[in-house]
Amino acid sequence: MSWQTWESRLRGVRLWRLLLLGLTMLVLAVALPSCSLDRLRLENFRTQATDVPRLISTVLGEPKTFNYLLTQESTSTQVLALMYEGLIGIDQTTSEIIPALAESWETSEDGQTITYTLREDLQWSDGEPLTVDDVVFTYNDLILNEEIPTDTRDILRIGAEGKLPTVRKLDGRRVEFRIPEPFAPFLRVTGIAIMPKHALEESVKTKNSEGQPLFLSKWGTGTDPSTIVCNGLYVIERFVPGERIVFQRNPYYWQTGPNGEQQPYIEEIVWPVVSSQDAEFVRFRSGDADLMTITPDNYGLMKQYEAQGNYTVYNGGPTTSRLFLTFNLNKGSLNGKPVVNPVKSAWFNALEFRQAVAYAIDRDTMLNNIFKGLGELQNSQIAPQSPYYAESGLPVYDYNLEKARTLLESAGFEYRGNQLFDADGNRVRFTLQTNVGNKIRESAGAQIKQNLEKIGITVNFQPIDFNALVGKMDTSMDWEAIVLGFGAGVEPNSSANLWLANGGLHLFNQQPAGAGPMPGREVYDWEQSISDLYVKAAQELDEDKRKALYVETQELVQENLPFIHLVGQYSMSAVRNKVENVKYTALGGVLWNLNELSLTEN
Repeated sequence: MSWQTWESRLRGVRLWRLLLLGLTMLVLAVALPSCSLDRLRLENFRTQATDVPRLISTVLGEPKTFNYLLTQESTSTQVLALMYEGLIGIDQTTSEIIPALAESWETSEDGQTITYTLREDLQWSDGEPLTVDDVVFTYNDLILNEEIPTDTRDILRIGAEGKLPTVRKLDGRRVEFRIPEPFAPFLRVTGIAIMPKHALEESVKTKNSEGQPLFLSKWGTGTDPSTIVCNGLYVIERFVPGERIVFQRNPYYWQTGPNGEQQPYIEEIVWPVVSSQDAEFVRFRSGDADLMTITPDNYGLMKQYEAQGNYTVYNGGPTTSRLFLTFNLNKGSLNGKPVVNPVKSAWFNALEFRQAVAYAIDRDTMLNNIFKGLGELQNSQIAPQSPYYAESGLPVYDYNLEKARTLLESAGFEYRGNQLFDADGNRVRFTLQTNVGNKIRESAGAQIKQNLEKIGITVNFQPIDFNALVGKMDTSMDWEAIVLGFGAGVEPNSSANLWLANGGLHLFNQQPAGAGPMPGREVYDWEQSISDLYVKAAQELDEDKRKALYVETQELVQENLPFIHLVGQYSMSAVRNKVENVKYTALGGVLWNLNELSLTEN
């Protein structure tokens, strides 16, 4: 995930504010004793270097790796976004491509050759030169290396055959990318982080006893941070599991201010590790954080005390993130055992079942009760900010219990009293999971459980640890239904590995990474069509035709419901007024222009 945050507008009354204040006092009463030791540690930490400009921002959960190409979860992604840059960047106010490590680029008339020119005198965080050789190594030896199982490779695949680009050095500052056919999103794709050849080459060449590159175990969370070499704004100075991550300004970062002053201006960033959004809220309110994500639950209180608390609530408009319910449609087996109970698999794979569930979820109530009206119903996997979003004409599943029951009965299900049974007499019940600590997802899951009871379906709702959830989706595939979200972004191809039939994040019908064809796994015609359309849309250079292709994918997703889209929040954050030059957007959040942020006492 990116630096995405929630936005909202207050539609409360005085009674609601009083109730919210009462609930907040209850949260504080419960949470403060458990946070007192953390606060003491943080205060001791602050006194060690009181003159260092320091930004404190909590992080929900811990990173699983510091290896950019092996990360699959949001906390690691957030950490590594501070540490690495690619050839290009994105202006998050305009979504335009801007120079980063490459100062310029040229594209051939046929669109199949892109030549980048690196900035002069680039350096790694250890002072070593950053050169074209590092770019070639990153692509040829890491990303395009089939021995390294990285999802990053998926976003470089081009055409129906998934061909990959070729990368070669032209001279000391120029590197050439050749692609086998036109690929509209290619320039944006080259924002992939460049990795240090001198620090990683040996780990790629050397194999362990199982014949795997040592790179696969390189730079885990137990690594001495001083040995991790990066090229971004910050380096990791310290990681204390369960407590905090401390970043120090990269002394060799290339970007400078208008008068030649070193950027970033903020010398140190501290990320206390918290277990929930409630803990994040407590830290900010008690002064132990400089910014926080706003949720519908705490918007009213945060807005009310904005002036008194000396912070600003930034409103960035509708979020690009998608919140959805998905069923495990995988009919395959691992180690001779079906990943989903065949009885339940038959339910999940029945389109009428998924449509009935969609009709049974009261999204208007979800919007009003969970989101406090501070959001919008979602009906597409593509965000409204994208030029490829379908403004109208998509199938919509408004709350309708009668339609839900009729669909179930047409598919052979039957009611015995208030309980639903399939044609073989099996009572319909399944387990729904999400990541613990995310209040919105937990509340959405709880409401879905209640809603589905009205059509006779029993739901066992289980919020679990996020890393455990990722393991279920990625490795064991032992799950039935999940409430989850993903950042859609403006360019739909950035989510291609979610929609390609064999993509690394095709979670609703996952093919195991690095394995051969999965026994019993089937790909539906509509599923393959979505996959093919994503390929065609990436090949198409005419923008009107690209949009038509992506509209068709949105229609297929809504017709077949691999995802049942729910509600999206508005994007909003609270930031201490001592943080200057904030350019908040829904696309980039608070920190997208971190190099320009500065701190002042006020």
